[in-house]
Amino acid sequence: MRTAEVIAAACLATDLGMGFPFEHGLQATLVTCRLAERLAVGPETTAEAFYVSLLMYSGCTTDSDTNSRIFGGSLTRNVTARQFGSTLEALGGVIRALPEPDSGTLKRGIEIAAGLPKAARFRRSHFTALCEVAMMLSERLGLPEEINRLFLYLTERWDGNGVLGRKAGGDIPVALRIVTVARDAAYQTLIGGEEHAARVIRERAGHAFDPDVAMVLSDNASEMLSTADDSPTVWDSVLAAEPAPHLTLGPEGVDRALGALGDFADLVSPSLVGHSAGVARLAGDAATELGLAPAEVTSARRAGLIHDIGRVAIDPRTWQKDSSLNADEWEQVRLHAYHTERVFNRSPLLAPVAAVACRHHERMDGSGYHRGLNATSLEPLSRLLAAADAFHAMTEPRDHRPPMPSVDAAAHLREESAAGRHDGEMVAAVLRAAGQQTSPVARPAGLTEREVQVVRLLARGLQTKQVARALDISAKTADRHIQNAYRKIGVSTRAAATLYASEHGLVQWGELPIST
Repeated sequence: MRTAEVIAAACLATDLGMGFPFEHGLQATLVTCRLAERLAVGPETTAEAFYVSLLMYSGCTTDSDTNSRIFGGSLTRNVTARQFGSTLEALGGVIRALPEPDSGTLKRGIEIAAGLPKAARFRRSHFTALCEVAMMLSERLGLPEEINRLFLYLTERWDGNGVLGRKAGGDIPVALRIVTVARDAAYQTLIGGEEHAARVIRERAGHAFDPDVAMVLSDNASEMLSTADDSPTVWDSVLAAEPAPHLTLGPEGVDRALGALGDFADLVSPSLVGHSAGVARLAGDAATELGLAPAEVTSARRAGLIHDIGRVAIDPRTWQKDSSLNADEWEQVRLHAYHTERVFNRSPLLAPVAAVACRHHERMDGSGYHRGLNATSLEPLSRLLAAADAFHAMTEPRDHRPPMPSVDAAAHLREESAAGRHDGEMVAAVLRAAGQQTSPVARPAGLTEREVQVVRLLARGLQTKQVARALDISAKTADRHIQNAYRKIGVSTRAAATLYASEHGLVQWGELPIST
């Protein structure tokens, strides 16, 4: 499989996560390619810019739980458009994002006053996490090291006023200088059209942007920002624009890449971390229990990895709500399976897996969603994934309920089967597979058992003092374990540690107490 197919699917998912129009990231990548060609930077830099552009917002689910507690409005609408503007512009965007959109004047003032200090404290760690998570996802999606390391400088500015201050001016890699201009110009076009985009990019030349790169785009905005193309679809245009030689993924690489997408989706809430990987393991084991062909076992596992990618399209506050959903929230939740289908249907190679993945909430009696299919329309792998997802989800904690003991979850799943909602044969296979999961968890990077416990709790969203209470140790000792774990796995933020834990199978439910 071409690496670009998986990465382009990841780009579609980030569109959903950011609240961009669908395929905006693909269109923006075509702008990136045109700008690189006009600048005649050569095939190596063009390739770097191509992949970085597709994955520029791959860390968009990072710290979603914290973001939702600080900001009441959309970061994309209020902050993204101004992030490469002046300090005053950027501050104005943050202020607009702090209150809820429908807040009255007095309430807005209170929310801004309360939120600004929190936003200021959160800013640096958030930008660090964005870079670390994007770099880790890039590596898991199959990109080489020379491209992965570019994500460390994703938020830098030409004038050296980037939040992290890692590079400035000509020290910023050329590919990144191209990508930041092209992606900002594409978004400004959405906001106000080509003339508006050209003016904004010109104003930011020499400040956030390399002036030479910015002026080439602004002087040729009509050509650079055009959406006209001879290819049948934007997807086809982007794949055709990938510089040769095309990167490819073998079977293990595909599994690793799809696992990265599942972990990306699970980052939307601490209570979801590890869900996709867990469902994939259970579905694959159950398929083996059934004696299915190796190709079907692979399809079941891969469908489990990506089944919840559509979660990123839903406001994180909905997933983190600790009370009943209202009608609108429930309708949005019902659509997440549809969004999964949209992300992967563009790829001929991924579409068959997506056809299984997007049916994980369908039921045999037609009572499921999002299409309300019944037994006559559900093939065996879809029935299997539905049972695996239901069992695994019941044994995981959620913000609105505690985890269900495995024995109770098994009993409930059998009741659902007896009522005609789940396939009895698939339920039996899933439960047999669940009972066989007794292998010890690997401890990578030299992590001690205590450090593994700490990383698991961090992945659940606990802060240092909460980790200390859960493990009955001092906050100082907990912090020491956290720092040791960070050092061993090569990260510096909770979001990156969470992604590492998901990738390496460190996240398991029911082993530790969860504090609130």
